[in-house]
Amino acid sequence: MHSSYARRLALLFSILGMIAVAAGCQKKVAAPAPAPAPAPAPEKPTVTLNASPTTVRSGGTVTLTWQSTNATDLDLQPGIGKVAPQGSTSTTATESTTYTITATGPGGTATASASVSVSAPPPPAPAPQPNLSELFDQNIKDAFFDFNKSDIRADARESLTRDAEFLRSYPQVRVTIEGHCDERGSAEYNLGLGERRAQAAKNYLISLGIPASRMDTTSWGKEKPFCGEHTEDCWQQNRRGHFVMAH
Repeated sequence: MHSSYARRLALLFSILGMIAVAAGCQKKVAAPAPAPAPAPAPEKPTVTLNASPTTVRSGGTVTLTWQSTNATDLDLQPGIGKVAPQGSTSTTATESTTYTITATGPGGTATASASVSVSAPPPPAPAPQPNLSELFDQNIKDAFFDFNKSDIRADARESLTRDAEFLRSYPQVRVTIEGHCDERGSAEYNLGLGERRAQAAKNYLISLGIPASRMDTTSWGKEKPFCGEHTEDCWQQNRRGHFVMAH
């Protein structure tokens, strides 16, 4: 009897064990949580820079244009400084320069450059040289005389001395010295007075070393006045030895 009871008890435990195993097999095991995905790396900045024109004269205007991506800070040098992510600016070029823009962002830095050449200004055009006739007019001065006289006075000596210097510098120049008078006195008398004045100027130039062969004389008397008013100032302008370049 005890043996039968033991068998029944063992069978019961065996059944209970099988039930426990079956229940354990039906229990679900929770899956482990997935690991978080790594954050993507920030993209590296890009930047471009262009200059227009690339060759200018000194003092010319150059336009710089740039674009960038993934940048939070842009610096354009030399002389410009901080700029927007894209845009343009004008600058004056006085010497050849390479402009560089640096773009900075979470992903690093990037640079771009643009060069501008400044050419030397053209040499100034040579000043036009006066021709011989213009030089004659600029340098030859008339000799003026007192009323009814043909003596070479002090101011006339100074003028004739400068005339002699010019004539020595340009030996190819020949002159005609015209004698002129004011309106007072007869035409005949003034023709003679004008000739004496022209000859006096010629003789003074000869004394300064100018050959007589380079000088002719003539007299207009009072026929070709330089001033038409009837005043002493006007008459003084008409009493002269006037120089004309001979052709």
